[in-house]
This record gives sequence, structure tokens and C-alpha cells, in this order.
Amino acid sequence: MTYFFSTILENITFEEAITKTKAALKEEGFGVLSEINIKDTLKNKLDVDLDPYIILGACSPKHAYEAIKSEPNIGVFLPCNVIVKQVRHKTFEVSAVDPIASMGSVENKNLGQVAKDVEGKLKKVIARLK
Repeated sequence: MTYFFSTILENITFEEAITKTKAALKEEGFGVLSEINIKDTLKNKLDVDLDPYIILGACSPKHAYEAIKSEPNIGVFLPCNVIVKQVRHKTFEVSAVDPIASMGSVENKNLGQVAKDVEGKLKKVIARLK
């Protein structure tokens, strides 16, 4: 089972990849609630080197509200994570979680439509970046 959607951005800097990803998210109604710089965190905590890698915590407030109304503890799956990671020099992969895969373990039929709606929006985000 695939648990994410992704695309490759080439001939671009890490900062440009992040900016483009945030813009594509915004176009689909997502805000970025958090940014976790995995490269810096691992360097500081474990003194290991990793290529640039950031997790963006993306949220569509409307969909988050619908999901929480249907399943109060669904927040354990929120926000939707989107990663930007370097795969080669000036080449980055942008990946978004598949909300259907992540919420599939919750037995609540009311979440199905919310997950489908968010899946469609995240697929559009990835398509915008191609």
C-alpha cells in the first residue's frame, strides 16, 4: 500500500523547493502550522549528517474541523505531513501523506469523505509542482 504521493523538483535550491511547496499548499487551502528541520535536528541531537530534509505540517482548517467533529481523537493524524528532501544536487523530492492510508485504521465511516477530499487536494498540490 502506498502511503504518500510525490514528485521531483530539479534545478532548484532547497529554499526554492520549500517556497514552491508552500505556495502550492496555499493554493489548495492549506496553511503550514509547523516546520521541522530534520537535518538540523539530527545534527544537533546525534551529530549525524543528513541531506536537507524538512517536514511541513500542513492543515486545511475546514477539513480538520470536519474530521475532529466526526472523530475527536483524529488529531493524532493531524496535520498532514509534507516533506521536502534532497535526493541529488539541486534535486528534491516533495512527498505528501495519503490521508486515506493514514486514516484507514480508524473505523469511522464519516471520515471517509473528509479523507477523500483532502487526498484530492494533496494530489493537486503535488501536480502543481510537476
